[in-house]
Amino acid sequence: MAEATPALTRRLIRALAAVLAALGIIVLAFALAGWIGSSIPRNAGWHEARSGIQILVETNGVHTALVLPLVTPEKDWRTEFPASDIARPGLPYTHVSISWGEREVFLNTPTWWDLRAGTVLRIIAGGGAGLLHVAHYARPAPSATERPLLLSRAEYRRLVAAIEATLPPRPRIRHPGYGPQDVFYDAPGHYTATNTCNQWTSDLLARAGVRTGWWTPFAGGVMKWVPNPETRQEPGERTP
Repeated sequence: MAEATPALTRRLIRALAAVLAALGIIVLAFALAGWIGSSIPRNAGWHEARSGIQILVETNGVHTALVLPLVTPEKDWRTEFPASDIARPGLPYTHVSISWGEREVFLNTPTWWDLRAGTVLRIIAGGGAGLLHVAHYARPAPSATERPLLLSRAEYRRLVAAIEATLPPRPRIRHPGYGPQDVFYDAPGHYTATNTCNQWTSDLLARAGVRTGWWTPFAGGVMKWVPNPETRQEPGERTP
């Protein structure tokens, strides 16, 4: 029996190495599929409007959101997301950031350091319930992480209609946000490894008619279709 122990140990090590190698291949295949899927455009012939309504596409590198003007002739978001739902309602808010994601991740991972391996495995295996995240902003400035897009009024109306179709029914069940200016709402939809927060963002942009990728599980797959204002060239400009 003593002589069999080293052989058994070697077999266990080889089996573990095989499992880790298989997991690595799966992760790489998923990443490659995400890159390919996000590179195939929807609404390939779309161009920004010359005039209309400016929105922002927001990212923290992992998650994306749509930042919309609080009030326009097309939509007053105060009726959907009143400032009274947040802890600090009295500021002169001008925009709302709207995104969708997985309930437990949103509520229990205020930072990515709080994300547990068990949560990731559960989402991969079966997904989880959806949750809506809404933050109120005052005059957000365009940046590399807050990228502007100019939509025509017709495109913006389609975007509004697409968002409205994803909203939870009233009365809405609320959950405290990460700070005094945001809030969570229970929302329909099932989050999976293939139907992610970033897919939600690109699907809504596509329904408005905006050019974006077909399958965008990662934030980069959304943001690569939105010009970075810090490096964007105006028509007629040339790189030295």
